[in-house]
Amino acid sequence: MPFVQPLPIPCPAHLIPVATGTDAFYDAYRNAMADSAVFIALEDEGLHRWTVKADTLTAGPGHAVADAVNEEVRAAIARLVERREVDWGAYTGPIYFMMHGVRDEERARELAAALHAALYGNVEPLTRAVPPTA
Repeated sequence: MPFVQPLPIPCPAHLIPVATGTDAFYDAYRNAMADSAVFIALEDEGLHRWTVKADTLTAGPGHAVADAVNEEVRAAIARLVERREVDWGAYTGPIYFMMHGVRDEERARELAAALHAALYGNVEPLTRAVPPTA
């Protein structure tokens, strides 16, 4: 396996890896585990639809996401489902997160970067990306 630079924490949108297909997914997942980092990746579903995936298990037992942060993440994903930006049936954590049906790669990258930041304790990018309903 070739050397892969660890992703920055939090990872900016343009560096979120695309892990479409089993091999690409497992490579990205193994890299996150080797770096003791939260796994974050996009998957191209085809037909201009994207999936955002995150997993905190790869960060190891010392990484904890505060309950308040998990609540913020769940609420943001619920808003995305309600607004039909992601498909119903999204996984909302607290360990594994997945949002199917994002209709454009740029938006998927924005959501992935915001989710990654939140899983490291900074919910501001997620609040900007998915503002609460007025």
